[in-house]
Amino acid sequence: MSAEAASPAPAPAPAPPSRRRARPGIDLRRLGRAALLGPAVRDRLPDAIGHVADAHRAHHPDADLDVLHRAYVLAESSHRGQYRKSGEPYITHPLAVTLILAELGAETTTLTASLLHDTVEDTEVTLDQVGREFGDEVRYLVDGVTKLEKVDYGAAAEPETFRKMLVATGSDVRVMSIKLADRLHNMRTLGVMRPEKQARIAKVTRDVLIPLAERLGVQALKTELEDLVFAILHPADHQRTRALVDAAASAPDALGAIADDVRAVLRDARIPAEVLVRPRHFVSVHRVRLKRGELRATDFGRLLVLVEEDADCYGVLGELHTCFTPVVSEFKDFIAAPKFNLYQSLHTAVAADGAVAEVLIRTRRMHRVAEAGVVALGSPDAPETGAATATGTGGNGVAEDGERRDPTRPGWLSRLLAWQQNAPDPDTFWATLRDDLAQDAEITVFCPDAGALALPAGATCVDAAYARHGEAAHDCVGARVNGRLAALGTVLADGDTVQLLLGHQPAAPQQAAVSGPSPEWLEHARTPAARIAIGSWLTAHPPAPAPVAQAGASVAQGTPPAGRPGRSDRHSGGSAIVAGLPEAQAKLARCCTPVPPDAVTGFAVRGGYVTVHRAACSAVTRMAAAGREAVPVGWGESAGCRVTLVAEAFGRPRLLADLTDAIATAGAAIVSATVEPPSEQRVRHTYTLRLADAAELPALMRAMRQVAGVYDVARA
Repeated sequence: MSAEAASPAPAPAPAPPSRRRARPGIDLRRLGRAALLGPAVRDRLPDAIGHVADAHRAHHPDADLDVLHRAYVLAESSHRGQYRKSGEPYITHPLAVTLILAELGAETTTLTASLLHDTVEDTEVTLDQVGREFGDEVRYLVDGVTKLEKVDYGAAAEPETFRKMLVATGSDVRVMSIKLADRLHNMRTLGVMRPEKQARIAKVTRDVLIPLAERLGVQALKTELEDLVFAILHPADHQRTRALVDAAASAPDALGAIADDVRAVLRDARIPAEVLVRPRHFVSVHRVRLKRGELRATDFGRLLVLVEEDADCYGVLGELHTCFTPVVSEFKDFIAAPKFNLYQSLHTAVAADGAVAEVLIRTRRMHRVAEAGVVALGSPDAPETGAATATGTGGNGVAEDGERRDPTRPGWLSRLLAWQQNAPDPDTFWATLRDDLAQDAEITVFCPDAGALALPAGATCVDAAYARHGEAAHDCVGARVNGRLAALGTVLADGDTVQLLLGHQPAAPQQAAVSGPSPEWLEHARTPAARIAIGSWLTAHPPAPAPVAQAGASVAQGTPPAGRPGRSDRHSGGSAIVAGLPEAQAKLARCCTPVPPDAVTGFAVRGGYVTVHRAACSAVTRMAAAGREAVPVGWGESAGCRVTLVAEAFGRPRLLADLTDAIATAGAAIVSATVEPPSEQRVRHTYTLRLADAAELPALMRAMRQVAGVYDVARA
């Protein structure tokens, strides 16, 4: 889209020609000239869209290209006079996005919308006009990928745009397909952007769009996006990996020799199959290097065996395990148990002549879905053709766990759409979305009264309770895991059976306490739905104020003990309640600078003080291991706090002045500031600040992130 338009930049080098079949390059400048000149022959597709038409007809021979012609004419006339920062006519961008989708096998409606995806955002074309000329489906897709205006939403424009796209994706995943192709072309052409903007876009791509591509099964887009992000955020590792790949290209082809042996084995077994050497992309090679240390000659690729029928996959597996030495630990059957993103294959590894080669075995249809994911499935409203083969759900396309009833509306997306409705603000939604998408593995647990539940790996009984019962899980008192009583914080494993125990207290007029979750539940919750539900309940039902008499003392941090003037001012930053120690004064630890509403704990120190730490502080672990007894502490009514923030930025003149100005404008007082020497044009600023109200901290951090050159702000 326009905000990300940029000139071409050197992309990560492709795999060596000897290992990957080259595709003729497409000259975007020539396409731009063709776009401006228009068709040479009446009623013929313009040369600029000829590549799209050829790619589309390769997957859909009977496709009607007239609608593409009309969409191209509208897009070209609307964008005429607009140019990308590289100097190319802007129409080259929607053309490139459409070509990406056409090569993945997208149907005509998706290609029509991708040609028009920036018209409403950047030109005078309206959604009503798109609907009148191309129908409601195209209108919906174009609306789904149209950004919200910063003028209207300010700093919340980006998270709210993604929220809007995800909601639209819930009804039609083609919205996200277009967005992923749009981001891929923008990442390919990111070169003229400032380094800090390249880093910002690359981080959003890494944290949000690559996980979405993985979950939607669009591996072809995901792998290239990973390599492009890798080159921007980790240039040194990228160069090292590139050098390793280049060196391997000139070495003897160990995988090619094993591939010849595999072809001979399958030919003798009379199993029709195609055996290919599939190179790893740069990020995959880097991960293997980190895992194994020293790379083997066969680690730069894998063998891919393509067959026609599901049964042939297992026939190939049997021949390979009979004629070669199998590596049993590497075997995985994703045909019988497909991944949540529709992926199906048999994975194995075999040893031949002292070399170990990884092998992927799948049908051609499985391969198409593995590469293009939901793009290959087309319209969610289209009649299903072989859906059972693509999803492994059986003849009716229905799975017991609910994950694959509709292959274009996977279960994880339904859960995401459910929790986003309860996210109270854009910052919470944005942070929760990143955390949710970072959980890229799933488990399935079974409830006796509800069947299967799909949860992220690392989920606990708390997560299962909220996934099963929603807000009724507030009354959960325990669980049985595999028949045994278990605490709510118990981490669940794939295949566990979970019986959730709900306790309903009798309603009585004299009952003052309200049953519900405790703050400790937040430490055990992994899913966004559980965290948001617990947080909302705790906000709506704050704990009763602690007594200030003999049971405890409400300590205002500005008042030091007698005889120690000025000492507490060095450590102050909020109001704390120290239970059971009336004479104690609280001070906030400098190592973790807790602020409301952080979970905190305390330790008594000399002079009648109690040092308050964040519960997750490493110092708490050390003192507990040393036998120090913790003192119960909590937050009082004072809203002020002291906090330490670390800002990481690209070095530039006036950076310090702009940051301090942003801090002052936000109403925070600077207690101290430290600037570390620059390293590789990056600098780190550490600020200890005093805020009048802890609730102002998120707005302060947003203001600091908006300073030019700053790419991250976090608490120390």
